[in-house]
Amino acid sequence: MTATATAAEGRIVAADQELDTPCVVIDEAILHENIAEMAAFAASVGVALRPHMKTHKTPQVARLQLAAGAVGATCAKVGEAEALVEEGGVEDVLLAYPVVGEPKIRRLLGLMERARVIVALDSREAGEALARAMAAAERTLEVYVEVNTGQDRAGARHGAEATALALELARFPSLRVVGVMTHEGHASISQPEALEAAALEAGRALVETAAAIRSEGVEIAHVSVGSTPCSRYTPTVSGVTEMRPGTYVFNDNAAFRHGHLGPERCAARIATTVVSRPAPDRAVIDAGSKALAMDGSPSHAGHGYLVGHPAATIARLSEEHGVVVLPPDEPGFAVGDRHEVIPNHVCPTINLTDELLVVRDGRMVDAWRVAARGKVR
Repeated sequence: MTATATAAEGRIVAADQELDTPCVVIDEAILHENIAEMAAFAASVGVALRPHMKTHKTPQVARLQLAAGAVGATCAKVGEAEALVEEGGVEDVLLAYPVVGEPKIRRLLGLMERARVIVALDSREAGEALARAMAAAERTLEVYVEVNTGQDRAGARHGAEATALALELARFPSLRVVGVMTHEGHASISQPEALEAAALEAGRALVETAAAIRSEGVEIAHVSVGSTPCSRYTPTVSGVTEMRPGTYVFNDNAAFRHGHLGPERCAARIATTVVSRPAPDRAVIDAGSKALAMDGSPSHAGHGYLVGHPAATIARLSEEHGVVVLPPDEPGFAVGDRHEVIPNHVCPTINLTDELLVVRDGRMVDAWRVAARGKVR
């Protein structure tokens, strides 16, 4: 649907800019500010910045991060890495996800011809399969041991369990254990007042695990932590050498709860149009679950933050409809009015779109293809 916006405080697209909604718009200035700030912080605490690129999946953003000082990329899947190595200038990749299965291993070997690749592992079984393939190809693969510091998702438990796994993996001649990594996501979803303590505890558990592995004769050069909400804290733990934040490039509604930022630091918005006003307390926008994703957020009720309308709630989504519940006399929700929504979780939201429309001083200046969209294999 083509719509023309009405002015509203905090929006990034000028009212006279025509957009075919729903679409993702990116404020160039906020994006640059976010990238520069995280790079400066990493430098200030003396850790390498290896940002997670599952957030944006876009070559142009990857290049901006590398230009700002990132040592390489973190990717979730082989396909994501393939796209960003091919188009984003990435030459050094951490796959922060086990590579399992012959098709993926073959693609990994191909990727290793074009870039340095490190793979995170949390099991002997996955390591053994990779070791066989590397030996057959006369290659050596660098490995991080994935350590569970409290999230209880993947990873060997910090301490003795992770140390034992590191020693098992180090016995394979074609694998070289060079680091440990964690995703302290449990700290990210803790209450705001508990975030710092949980993040620091995770960092210390990882550093202690690295020390235990070193005491067994395996040299651990890299101690890598990763979480945007925890990025102010975990990298400050003595012994951490690398940080892997992701969502910081855009930020999203989930970040509001920690009190460090608000809408003015959110570079990515879903531009959407009111397509129906069936009742005084209800409007319908053209952004449903296929534009906003389904993640909830403890920061703000509903399925996203309507910029300039904090009292309005995107109460429910179907595939193409977003149902907005309105307080009495809320202006700006006539059919045809345009709005901007800050998504609850920006990473899956970006994966739903083909392109990012870039805004400079309210004007549309470029369109960037999301090259790694759908690269989940």
